[in-house]
Amino acid sequence: MSAAEAEKRVRLGRISYLNVLPIYYPLEAGQISHEYELVYGPPAELNRLMAAGNLDVASTSSIEYARNADQYYLAPDLAIGSCGPVMSVLLLSQRPVEELEGQTILTTSQSHTSAALLRLLLRYRYGLNVEYRTGSASEQIASENPPEALLAIGDEALRLRNHPMYPYRVDMGEAWREWTGLPFIFGVWVVSRDSVARGRFSTDPATMLQRARDWSAAHMETILDIGEERGYLNREDLVEYFRGLVFTLGEEAQQGLRTFYQKLVEAGELERMPELVFYDHTVHSRQTAPDN
Repeated sequence: MSAAEAEKRVRLGRISYLNVLPIYYPLEAGQISHEYELVYGPPAELNRLMAAGNLDVASTSSIEYARNADQYYLAPDLAIGSCGPVMSVLLLSQRPVEELEGQTILTTSQSHTSAALLRLLLRYRYGLNVEYRTGSASEQIASENPPEALLAIGDEALRLRNHPMYPYRVDMGEAWREWTGLPFIFGVWVVSRDSVARGRFSTDPATMLQRARDWSAAHMETILDIGEERGYLNREDLVEYFRGLVFTLGEEAQQGLRTFYQKLVEAGELERMPELVFYDHTVHSRQTAPDN
């Protein structure tokens, strides 16, 4: 492929976690045809690439949209979240969470949203003052001085969820639901406003992603087969895992997202509440780059 041809390809960021398998597998397996080049990485890396203008569409941390909402449109009716236990975003601790006052908690640099949620929950729900440092959960557990408590996310959380060193576990999705009564949206799909203005989209990326999600819902046995190959969960646990996830962004999910943003503003972690502005291909596809 020539450099010019590569430049023309629309780039789609793909988080390398099990929880988004139902969105991306149909694209990767050719079940849903598309013209996109998939770019793989953890949430924080996709956030960086998207903010730098190196991706056209991506699954990103929900906090990334809040921080740079003027650069993005939200893909409508697409999200990754939970209405209760999420299983793959966990606080693992050697002691009950109520006894963590003054302790240092290891957090991940791979997901800004999960780390922000942890800070909110510990400060405002549990009333704890703690310190934080970042690092790899797996590496630090194996070190000579393992952390008292740590935040594990994604596939790493699924691997570590029953670690004998950490008998106490707080599921972040469940804790949020108990606190607010609302779903928690960990990630959203965003469309670059600059890519829209440059006329990069000949087809609707949101519709493509929705079709992929709906294909997986209709072929869940295939998704479970692939999930089992990962080796993190058995089939019964996989069924429970995917059943607890939210892949849509309806009214209640939007309320949960706005509540998260409002709490971040009140905590001083966001300057202002972002407006939820959705991509509309029938309108935005008519936007083109200005003539030079």
